Amino acid sequence: MPKSDIHPTWYPDAKVYCNGKLVTTVGSTKPELNVDVWSGNHPFYTGTQKIIDTEGRVERFLRKYGMVDSSQEQKSDDAAEK
Repeated sequence: MPKSDIHPTWYPDAKVYCNGKLVTTVGSTKPELNVDVWSGNHPFYTGTQKIIDTEGRVERFLRKYGMVDSSQEQKSDDAAEK
């Protein structure tokens, strides 16, 4: 027999907020949840993902596997000279 009064209160309609806007309702042990990222603003789901090229790693990878055409190489060489 389970012990009584050891489980948290369950809120079946807990509100989820992102940037002060109501996003959705879910079941939770807290009545309100504040999140920074959810599927509506995450780059993976929205398709606005950007590749951040730190220290030329992406460019080096593309060159290594021959995925860069000559017009892209010219642009990157011009940017490196500036």
